[in-house]
Amino acid sequence: MSTKDDIINKLREAFVPESLDVVDESHLHEGHSGHRPGGETHFRVYIVSPAFEGKSRIERHRMVNTALDAELKGSVHALAIKAKSPGETVPGETTGR
Repeated sequence: MSTKDDIINKLREAFVPESLDVVDESHLHEGHSGHRPGGETHFRVYIVSPAFEGKSRIERHRMVNTALDAELKGSVHALAIKAKSPGETVPGETTGR
């Protein structure tokens, strides 16, 4: 199973999101710190979940970081997070991009 698949599975289990998009951006960081051949080092997460209701941006990021603790201590060098609650999304917007 790939690191991306692990991230998706852990976030689905932890947050039961209405929307989830995990993008491997490792190719954009070739030659930079933390990049390894084969990628799977730099990810961007867009997640919409009721679990984030009433939470600050920092609390949401901490929640995601906690769920992905093993990956962040292991193969993942960088993780960009956009986490919203369902009421914060614009109709028709699913990933928040």
